[in-house]
Amino acid sequence: MLNEFKTFIARGNVLDLAVGVIIGAAFGGIVKSLVEDLIMPIVGAITGGGVDFSNYFLPLSSAVTATTLAAAREQGNVIAYGSFITILINFLIVAWIIFLLIKVVNRAMPKKEEPAAPTGPSEDIVLLTEIRDLLKSK
Repeated sequence: MLNEFKTFIARGNVLDLAVGVIIGAAFGGIVKSLVEDLIMPIVGAITGGGVDFSNYFLPLSSAVTATTLAAAREQGNVIAYGSFITILINFLIVAWIIFLLIKVVNRAMPKKEEPAAPTGPSEDIVLLTEIRDLLKSK
């Protein structure tokens, strides 16, 4: 069983997937910092007053009176739509970067030439047809 596990782990696809997950996690951290530390402050400055989306929430009970999301969660249930907006922006940035990356990779890859369509039957088919016709005539 241990040997089967070693064989499974040593497969190229599993190692490629592991590398992809690790790089993806690191890339996710970069994008999160980009959104939270660079983009959201600029958006806040444009909208006026330094808007912080992370503290936008809707309380689901009258017991929630806090002004920050962390304190409101301690008081009761809330819908944290500000966090959702931030995560949505993260997703859109990641999706855009992946789209651009795939475009670059597709341009860099050589295009496969399609084989030319045959103009008629091959010589083998012509010969077999002639043999069939000769056998029919006898």
